[in-house]
Formats: sequence, structure tokens, C-alpha cells
Amino acid sequence: MDSGNPRIGIIGSGAIGGFYGLMLARAGFDVHFLLRSEFSAVQANGLTVNSDVHGQLHMKVQAYANAADMPPCDWLLVGAKATSNAELAPLIVQAAAAGAKVVLLQNGLGVEEQLRPALRPDLHLLGGLCFICVNREAPGVIRHQALGAVNLGYHSGPGEGAGAVLEQGAALFRAAGVDSQAMDNLGQARWQKLVWNVPYNGLSVLLQASTTPLMSDPSSRDLVRALMAEVVQGASACGHVLPDGYAEHLFRVTEQMPDYWPSMYHDHAQQRPLELQAIYGEPLARAREAGCSLPRIEALYQALAFIDRRNQQS
Repeated sequence: MDSGNPRIGIIGSGAIGGFYGLMLARAGFDVHFLLRSEFSAVQANGLTVNSDVHGQLHMKVQAYANAADMPPCDWLLVGAKATSNAELAPLIVQAAAAGAKVVLLQNGLGVEEQLRPALRPDLHLLGGLCFICVNREAPGVIRHQALGAVNLGYHSGPGEGAGAVLEQGAALFRAAGVDSQAMDNLGQARWQKLVWNVPYNGLSVLLQASTTPLMSDPSSRDLVRALMAEVVQGASACGHVLPDGYAEHLFRVTEQMPDYWPSMYHDHAQQRPLELQAIYGEPLARAREAGCSLPRIEALYQALAFIDRRNQQS
């Protein structure tokens, strides 16, 4: 395997996969994009990121409609939603070179555990936590408003060397101008990410509000803080003590952010299945097993499950 210029595959080239893939391609890496509905648009017009941070990025990219047509990749970045993991596994296996590193750029808990049994034993599995405001504007067109860091944690793989694999991954992102660091504890890192995802994703759907209105109203501010506190409590019950003041830090960061509609709102608006199991169901189940009840998160989950089923029926 050529560590100098590894071959990188993007599985699920929507907002997340498209943004990071284009940043890597722009930095000179050999990047291959697997697309579904957007394949013809991207093949014809390339990929565009309209970024408030980096300006407009536009490139013709190596695009594929089938994993079987991709060359074997040393790194695979999985940007598709956790709701499609069952269909993703065969594509990952098909596109992965021997000993490849697979990075799940997905929200929620349990996503690595769900995918691992369907992967080959020679593959390294990592979790990637993206702190970014990004969404699809049109086929092959991505809007990037703010942030962009990716933190990496190691889940499982052959033999030793987890630390070296993490450092290689973080170095790839940093070479592409993306802030990235290795996280010692993937489980804890995923709980930390939930401190933001649980309140803002769910409330954007339930209250039909983006971040600025949610942060401007005293009732929704109180609700965000209460939901954050429950995530911290659930994490602690599961053995992950989050850094002091972490929830308040994310609350303040969100106040400073440009107005943003979280990804779950876009899924809801386009009547796609919501990522409820990974973001709500799994954390609630783990907290419950640890003897901890999270009533506000439970109520939010039940309301979202109703909305999601009604959406899918129509």
C-alpha cells in the first residue's frame, strides 16, 4: 500500500462525503466517489462546494455508479446515513483494498457495532465525528456554512497499530486543510457528539426551527440545555465522564454559529427516514441498561418516531 498517496474512496457522496472528498481531491489525493441518485449530475458537471470558509470549490471528480467499477481503495470514508448501513456493507467490502481503513462519518451510537460483523476481518474500522455546518443544495452542489473538523476514534481491526492508523487518518485530513485529531476513546467521543445532535436535530424537526430561532427563545433555550444535561447524564451512567462544562461550551458555540438547519430537518423535509435509532434509540437503550432514565430524550424520541412513521406512510 502506498502510504505516500493512498487511494481514497467516498461511499455516499452527499453533503458530508462530498465536502471532505472534494477537500482531499483539491489537496492532490487520489479520490474516487461512489454516487447513487446524483451520479449523472456529478459525472457531467463535477462537484461544487459553495463554502463561506473556503470560497467556491469546483472540480471534475472520479465518479462511479457501482462499487464494482471502483479501484480498490486504501481508505474509505462512509458519508451515507446510518439508516442505510445494511445496504452499505457489501459496497464497502467490494471497494476496500486488503487491510483498508473504513471511517464511518456518521452520527449516533452503535453504528460501528452494526456494521462490523458484515465487514472483512482484515479491515480497520474507525468512527469519524464531523463538526460541520453543511448541506446539499442541489445534485452535486454542497453548501458549507461553518466549521469542518473531523475527530477520529478507532473501533476494531486486525492486530495492533490502532494509534498509528488514527494518526495516519488525522494526517490525511490535516493535509487537506481540515482540522482533525485522534480521540483515545471512540465511545466517549460519540457521546460527546450526541450532546449537540440530540437537542438540535430533534427540535429542528419537532419545532420546525433552525438553530438561531432555537437559541433566541427562552423556552427552547431551556429545553436545549435540559436535553444536553440528560445526554451528559446518560454518558456518565455508561462510564463516559464528559469534560467539565462541555455542554455549556457547545451551547455557546451554537449561539455564535450562522443560522443552520441540522441534517435531520433536511431528511424530514425530503421525507427520508430519520436517523432515530442511532441518535436516540441506542443511547436510550444503553442508559436504560445502566439503570438511568432520560425522560426528556425519551419524549423527544417518541414524538419524532410518530413524525417519521407518518412521513414514511405518506
